Order: sequence, then structure tokens, then C-alpha cells
Amino acid sequence: MLELKHITYEVDDSSDNREILKDISLTIDGHFVAVTGPNGGGKSTLAKMIAGILMPSSGQILLDGEDITGYPVTERARRGVSYAFQQPVQFKGLTVKDLIAIAAGKKMTVSEICEILSEVGLCAREYVDREMNGSLSGGELKRIEIAMIIARGTKLSIFDEPEAGIDLWSFQSLIRVFEKMRREINGTILIISHQERILDIADKIIVIADGQVRTVGTRAEVLPELLHTAEACPTLTDKI
Repeated sequence: MLELKHITYEVDDSSDNREILKDISLTIDGHFVAVTGPNGGGKSTLAKMIAGILMPSSGQILLDGEDITGYPVTERARRGVSYAFQQPVQFKGLTVKDLIAIAAGKKMTVSEICEILSEVGLCAREYVDREMNGSLSGGELKRIEIAMIIARGTKLSIFDEPEAGIDLWSFQSLIRVFEKMRREINGTILIISHQERILDIADKIIVIADGQVRTVGTRAEVLPELLHTAEACPTLTDKI
């Protein structure tokens, strides 16, 4: 379980201090949690704060009761927190099977690696020896990144706008992967997204705007009103 207690994040914007996150308190204990809201509202900042990429100006972050507020990203990763970037990092010179084994933190057979790749919809024999370079599409890179997170078996997997920069076919494949993860993964999935298709498979939806939590509830409680509001504010949720 993840607890955020009175989290504030300020940046020095010219001569003024600007609050990006404003006294956020949340308990994230659902299996599949989506965070949504208008652009610039603080969603990605919150994700980076949880992962340890950014540190709060004040407040506490607790993971299963342990205060991890001051822990850097590497220490949080050791405690079971994974973070997937909007644009997956490319590692030239490393193959897909190398990355999966590194993510798992142990030796893996080719058949074990192939099984994980098949879970994210990739034909293992075509990808296992592929190098992580510019020959891979955005959708392929994102599914490989998800495979790395599955291999790690983390408590909390954070995805920051996984739909960014991929085509419609890749997005539809990505949705199927998330649906499968929702059914099978042992841990919490936290996704930052505007996409209705992703919100529609969430157990819990958190709406953040202007650096504050506006709404928290189940999909049935939040999504209908969110879609109604989105008719007047198209950037709040996008349909693919």
C-alpha cells in the first residue's frame, strides 16, 4: 500500500516559488489505479515523486508503512517500485533478452524470457535477440519496457502516459497487455493517462487538477461524470 501525506512540491519560477503539487494526501491500494486530469495539473510530477525521480518540498511517502520520502529512485526500485517513462529509454548494444534478464535480477533461460515477451504480445523468436535501437517502434519499445517490469515483479508499477507517441494499432495492443496485467499481476499498477480506454479498465480513478486532488473513487463513481465534463474540456480525456 502506498500512502502520500500532505505532499507539496514547489519550484523556483523566476522570482516566485510556484506550487506544482499542493498538500496532496492519498492512499493507493487498488489493483489498477488511473490518475487523470487536465494537462499541466501535476499528474506526471506526482508519478515522478512516487518513483523518487523528484523529491517533495514537504510531506511524507510511505510504502507498506515504511517512510521512503528521502529515498532516491534506486532505493525505491529495490523496495519494489518501477517507473516506465513516456518515451522508453533505448540501450544501444544490449539485446531484448539482456534487458529482461537485467530487470529480473537473475539468470534466465531463453524460454523464460520468451514466455514474458509473449505476455506482452511480442513474438519471442523475432524479438529475443533484437538490439534496443532505433529499429524498434514506439509501441514495441513500450511493450518491451512492460515486459521488463513484469520480469521484476514489483509491488508498484508506474506508467506515465503509456499511450504517448504510439499509433492506433499499438495502442490497441497496449490495452490488451494492460487488461492481462490487471487480471494477473501481483501488485499495484498506477497509470497516468487521459485515455478513456485505459480509464475504463481501472479499479480506482484519481482526478488531479491545478496540483490538487479533485476526485477519488471507483470507475463507476468517477468515469461517467468525468466523461460528461470532458465534453466541455476535450483535453481532460481522449478517446482512441
